Amino acid sequence: MTTPEYLARFIAWTKIKVRIYLKPHEKCVYFNEREIWWAHLGANIGFEQDGKNDNFERPVLVIRKFGKHTMWILPQTSKVKEGIYYHHYNFNGKNYAVILSQIRTISSKRLIRKIRTYPKDDFAIIEDKVTALIKNDPRHCYAEVSEAEAHL
Repeated sequence: MTTPEYLARFIAWTKIKVRIYLKPHEKCVYFNEREIWWAHLGANIGFEQDGKNDNFERPVLVIRKFGKHTMWILPQTSKVKEGIYYHHYNFNGKNYAVILSQIRTISSKRLIRKIRTYPKDDFAIIEDKVTALIKNDPRHCYAEVSEAEAHL
């Protein structure tokens, strides 16, 4: 992408961001942990996960709720990549990945529409993987690897 294309993208995102900012809190949606939502993630810097399309939206998994307006989310992608920073899953025959390294705090004003609720057992695995990344504990990042191999 050229510099003028990047600038046009940031200007388009800024216009949407102003509309999101001005949205009254009363119009915010009710959300819970384990839910997958379309959310406005915006045009970001460097390797941060961007939103897609004209609305700069992307599916996100709510991993922790902090009151009715704030949450931690993990963005999702249909481009399945390998490594400890991704948790893969299949839904209705299609492969997805939760991007564990892109945890971020967002406002409920960014939520657009609910997609579905993530299964409890699988969600517990994601929580364990995120905790392991925060603690820098490789034993929990590699589910299929023995403890001895994880320390290599």
